[in-house]
Amino acid sequence: MLVGSPKEIKKAERRVGLTPASVRELVAHGHDVIIEKDAGIGIGAADDAYWAAGAKIADSAAEIWAEAELIVKVKEPQAVERAQLSEDQVLFTYLHLAPDPDQTTDLVKSGATCVAYETVTDRRGGLPLLAPMSQVAGRMSIQAAAHCLEAPNGGAGLLLGGVPGVKAANVVVIGGGVVGEHAIQMAAGLGGEVAVLDKSIKVLDRLARRFGTAVQTVYSTASAIEEWVLDADVVIGAVLVKGDRAPKLVSADLVRQMRPGSVLVDVAIDQGGCFETSRPTTHEEPTYVVDDVVHYCVANMPGAVPRTSTYALNNATLPFTLALADKGVKQALLEDPYFLGGLNVCKGSITEEHVARALGYDYVPPESALENC
Repeated sequence: MLVGSPKEIKKAERRVGLTPASVRELVAHGHDVIIEKDAGIGIGAADDAYWAAGAKIADSAAEIWAEAELIVKVKEPQAVERAQLSEDQVLFTYLHLAPDPDQTTDLVKSGATCVAYETVTDRRGGLPLLAPMSQVAGRMSIQAAAHCLEAPNGGAGLLLGGVPGVKAANVVVIGGGVVGEHAIQMAAGLGGEVAVLDKSIKVLDRLARRFGTAVQTVYSTASAIEEWVLDADVVIGAVLVKGDRAPKLVSADLVRQMRPGSVLVDVAIDQGGCFETSRPTTHEEPTYVVDDVVHYCVANMPGAVPRTSTYALNNATLPFTLALADKGVKQALLEDPYFLGGLNVCKGSITEEHVARALGYDYVPPESALENC
């Protein structure tokens, strides 16, 4: 199979779909690989490294979109990329379709087969291809929050961890999954006063056992969210519903009542955001202020640390990329019910139930859609 990876074109995105090590593995399996010129610059991988691993270097992205049978990316395809997709291609990348009707429309029209990292599951119900970026984003959320708390950046002028004799910042994490757990680890490590809200007693018990008295665990209700958010200096939005839009857990009215200089970091922004006042921002202009509350809503947070992010992502995605290339999309997905969950669009049909419901499409079971592949 001819596997291609173009340079990412989303604003300030420096990650790349394949590392030289991943290329080497694909070539060892008998596949041809084509990488766009300078695609790996952001992770410190020059074209020579890809060439040495066995890849062909393409002068333009158009060459990859025209020739590759399997296209491996990081971020969702932008409009100019979607226009180049054809029905005989397989796209393997993050998609986050539920809050993105334009992208969904284009992918359906393309006829391509689109497999999303974020809806592939494992035997325990986890999201193994989302987890590495959730780990990065969770840790980065606290770095971002600490920066935003500084007065020159619009914050209340607090040091997140405080100093002896001066109270640390109150950090409230909504959602105790992978993002939330890594945010807690960073916030507690810096000395913040940390609380986590979640609807799962099992999750709260796990976090209590791990962090002990360093974190307060709170069962999440509307009343609890209101109480803890109003007393927070930092709120991390770390909720996720697989394949679906994030629920709006913090209302605009509640934001209006928060202390001036407080900080909201919405890690759920890729799925539409969990704060009513959230809107996507970029690394170049990461924040804005609503009612004296600083909002950090960068939609590709891990893109700021592309070396860490790309290698962590490839560690997780490579076995699945190899399966697609070795077996073809139909066999690879039908043999693995957990991988099958990643199929979002196939030959003009929506095959992920949450996406179909969120955007008003007819849902076609992935097994049925793959019959036409």
